[in-house]
Amino acid sequence: MKLLFLTDTHIRGTTPKSRKDNIVETLERKLMEIIKIIKHYNIDYVLHGGDLFDRPDISVSIVGNFASILNEFKVPIYIVCGNHDIYGHNPNTVNRTMLGLLDALSVVKIVQRDEPVYLCKNGIKVQLTGQSYTYDIDNGNNSDKYIITDIPKDVNYAIHMVHGMLLNKPFIKGIPYTLIDDIKDTKAHVTLSGHYHSGFGVVEVNGKYFINPGSLIRITNSLSEIERTPKVAIINLDDSIKVELVGLKTAEKGEKILDRDEIENHIFKSERLFEFKQSIDAAINFDKLEINEILIEVSNAEGVSEEVKKEALRRIAHSQMKNIGDEI
Repeated sequence: MKLLFLTDTHIRGTTPKSRKDNIVETLERKLMEIIKIIKHYNIDYVLHGGDLFDRPDISVSIVGNFASILNEFKVPIYIVCGNHDIYGHNPNTVNRTMLGLLDALSVVKIVQRDEPVYLCKNGIKVQLTGQSYTYDIDNGNNSDKYIITDIPKDVNYAIHMVHGMLLNKPFIKGIPYTLIDDIKDTKAHVTLSGHYHSGFGVVEVNGKYFINPGSLIRITNSLSEIERTPKVAIINLDDSIKVELVGLKTAEKGEKILDRDEIENHIFKSERLFEFKQSIDAAINFDKLEINEILIEVSNAEGVSEEVKKEALRRIAHSQMKNIGDEI
């Protein structure tokens, strides 16, 4: 059985200011190349790690155009909901979104956590499960959303797809994430993740595979994106697991399509922000300024309800995630 995994296509109708090309045409070329890869490798199923679209209410014309391309894959497409695919980081809103529409039209199939899909080919049976993005997926208490605990005896391999901040090493302080080391006890043979655009490639731990090839499209203005080549992962399941990362030939070099002026402007702003933080740290006698801790202290003092406090924390976390767009 052969699977192709891609993630974070962020289909949209407008080109972000960090790019110099036409993003719609670029996305079309990349997806057309994936059609060729599917044929070349005799792929049986395509798996998508979420953020198919850049927003849940993308225009009908764009959806229609790319739905036609996805239909040309000619193999089933299984997907989880990314944070950009749904409203308010709530997977329950997907029926009101364009991703939900494609699911209803059977262009793609959304995989639910408690409704495993079983894929069969040449005597190989795979259990496929999925965890869509939720605002608290990486809050430190939800590692179970990444972990599979039960596999039927007649299943050869278990694959779990997650849209969350799964990483192979610690990230920026203050940004929620989950480390591979935190979920290494999962029974899933393969864990596929999206959301982290830079990706971490293929990590093997005790015979289990953790895979994130990175986003298919480069929409941010970080220097690391200039050097990164968008890839897909080819997963071959027979008597063992074999994984190959395939770079897209249609992906232009970063310096050609990413706007260097915007990148340098972004770096300049980041440096000024860092200098401002240093000046505050020097002037005030404290080790750190943690907005979440301050909010909790104030809300406790004022008797704010737990529901209001959680909502405020969620919005702050969302704001923090947006401010590091170069990595997410």
